[in-house]
Amino acid sequence: MPARATSLIHAVLVDDEKLASDELAYLLKDFADIEIQAVGRNGLEALSLIEEHEPDVVFLDVQMPGMDGMSVVRQLRERLAALPYFVFVTAFDNYAVEAFRLEATDYLLKPLDKDRLAESIERVRRHMAETQQEQEPQYTLPPTEAQRPALQRNKVLLKNGARNFIVDAQDIVYATIDDGLITIVATHMEGQSNYRTIEELQSNLDPDLFWRVHRSYLVNINRIREVVPWFKSSYQLRMDDKKQTEIPVSRVQTKRLRMLLKL
Repeated sequence: MPARATSLIHAVLVDDEKLASDELAYLLKDFADIEIQAVGRNGLEALSLIEEHEPDVVFLDVQMPGMDGMSVVRQLRERLAALPYFVFVTAFDNYAVEAFRLEATDYLLKPLDKDRLAESIERVRRHMAETQQEQEPQYTLPPTEAQRPALQRNKVLLKNGARNFIVDAQDIVYATIDDGLITIVATHMEGQSNYRTIEELQSNLDPDLFWRVHRSYLVNINRIREVVPWFKSSYQLRMDDKKQTEIPVSRVQTKRLRMLLKL
């Protein structure tokens, strides 16, 4: 039996075959840090349960009536929801490429092998630990001039079509990454960035101005227009761009948000 972790991993299981979900639930009993919050039978139930429970990980079948597992992930991404980790569990191996394109944490084939399941859970643990470390708020004084990065850019390049634009960093509203491509939305335009990661972009900007509120979003705190209550005491930030984009705040960063704004 795996060693007990320091915190629980909240899970939702979704499979249209009851025997399959029962088998998975039975195997998960041997993992002391896994807590099953709910079990669903189809894609629509998956959407509802994920929004209701905000699990850390979802074990999701691919082929289900009404809405398949891939469509569940796509819809959640379109809603700008704070996504859990997804582990697809299926009898078919031909969806693996699409699953990982959607940034699935793992892809397991039925019938389930307990050792392979353990590897998947360990991957979830590792990703959760890395994300928490990246996003853990530091309640310290602002850095001194000597402590600031040697290079902080006041100008940022945006690529829009065949043209390259230079914008002031303070005019950036937010940046987001999807499929490895960073999009920067500024006051009067938006475009793609040559930076490879959100971390790399953030490290070149003023840390007092730009806040990593979610693993996929970096926001300019001066461009936050409204704090919108969301599911289970979480929040979204409505930004001051033309579309008034709503950006999810991760669980860890919600603590910092409450402290900063006295929520």
